[in-house]
Amino acid sequence: MIDRPTDFSSLPSYKAPGRSLFSARKFALMASVVAGLGVAVYGFSPSSGPVDIFSTAAHAQVNNEVRKVAQPVGFADIVERVKPSVISVKVNINEKVAKNDSADNNDDSPFQPGSPMERFFRRFGGPDGMPRGGRGRGAVTGQGSGFFISADGFAVTNNHVVDGADKVEVTTDDGKTYSAKVIGTDARTDVALIKVEGGSNFPFAKLSEGKPRIGDWVLAVGNPFGLGGTVTAGIVSASGRDIGNGPYDDFIQIDAPVNKGNSGGPAFNTEGEVMGVNTAIYSPSGGSVGIAFSIPASTVKTVISQLKDKGSVSRGWIGVQIQPVTADIADSLGLKKAEGALVAEPQANGPAAKAGIESGDVITAVNGETVKDARELARTIGGLAPGNAVKLNVLHKGQDKVINLTLGQLPNALEAKADTDNGDKGGATRGTDVPKLGLTLAPANSVAGAGKDGVVVTEVDPKSAAAERGFKEGDVILEVAGKTVANAGDVREAINAARTDNKNSVLMRIKSGGSSRFVAVPLAKG
Repeated sequence: MIDRPTDFSSLPSYKAPGRSLFSARKFALMASVVAGLGVAVYGFSPSSGPVDIFSTAAHAQVNNEVRKVAQPVGFADIVERVKPSVISVKVNINEKVAKNDSADNNDDSPFQPGSPMERFFRRFGGPDGMPRGGRGRGAVTGQGSGFFISADGFAVTNNHVVDGADKVEVTTDDGKTYSAKVIGTDARTDVALIKVEGGSNFPFAKLSEGKPRIGDWVLAVGNPFGLGGTVTAGIVSASGRDIGNGPYDDFIQIDAPVNKGNSGGPAFNTEGEVMGVNTAIYSPSGGSVGIAFSIPASTVKTVISQLKDKGSVSRGWIGVQIQPVTADIADSLGLKKAEGALVAEPQANGPAAKAGIESGDVITAVNGETVKDARELARTIGGLAPGNAVKLNVLHKGQDKVINLTLGQLPNALEAKADTDNGDKGGATRGTDVPKLGLTLAPANSVAGAGKDGVVVTEVDPKSAAAERGFKEGDVILEVAGKTVANAGDVREAINAARTDNKNSVLMRIKSGGSSRFVAVPLAKG
């Protein structure tokens, strides 16, 4: 990074014998731009062509000015200011909690056990990956990082660092050790608030008010394993990242190397403010080299405010099962853009159902703010307090509607376990082929366990478009192109109507494993 002076007016002009006039002001400005690139800079004379300006009588003065304006700026001043606010967090975890964690599974991974992505994903801190005491007997120890947010000892770290902790100790940058207690945790965002006891004038960091831009400098600071603080630098690589950790994923991606034990440590901007809390790393090698993810300061601020007040987080809830609007789904619904959140199913007696929202509706805005996708809707609603009145813009059967409702509170258990028993797959009912879809269908009420509504899939052609879209035996088709279906004939009729309307795909509502979703199936031509 080049520190360029804001005012070059004080630099002199000079003219060497036999040379054209060259302004030190102009040179300094030009040199400040190109010096970091290692480019040779030359002066020009109308009569003699390029000349080396450093052969002029003003060589020494210009050279000194160039050194001043071209000198790279380090981060030492920022680090000196913010590093004392960063702490090491050591925990002892109840043995029962530790035994509940499968030794074969990486509980820090947001990916399903055994998935191809799981082995690449690591969280850099917490009990996993730390030495375990007593070969399975006694307490499990773990360690991460954190930072003070107030002089009276409140500090932020990750939920996965202190989750299940019987005892928490922190070590400050000056080597002092204090006891701490957990005030509250939020597993959905992986944020925890702790209170350090025995002090009243701790150096603390400020959470940033602004949103980081891609390309901004970032400093990842941690205090891993109580060995003292570490600092690495990089840039903001991306924002709004979803790593599959939950519906509220909104991570900042940074390329600053993040060391083991840095979970819960802050990511600072060049103003010395916390732009995010480091929580995870995607690492092919399993080390600190990889892509790091930080929880945005705006999220942290909202969560810790509630944790400090009541020890837990309450989130708004409208009671809908939603899914993204893909290009195929947008085409099926006649939408110009693949935006918004598609309501797969409103929960019975939930705020949305009571307000008149139905399956197949697309929520396009909340309180006038456009909803780009299903994740954004979940984050927006979850960021509002229960009891708030909200205005939803909804596309309902091709018509724009405005629906007002009052938010409920997000239940701890979002849904009951899915009933995976879809009835007798090998029953007497063979079903009717719908060859252009690659499906064999039968009325649901004719197949044991399939329910009364819709048509059940009794066979799927593995080479068909339906198979590619995830259809499987036992799925129940409830609607096709917005119309309820009771037999294979109803399905054919709805498909033919979509073809007549020159649709490239047809939208179906499917019940699978106890939950509903919409699937856009391409229509074969002819």
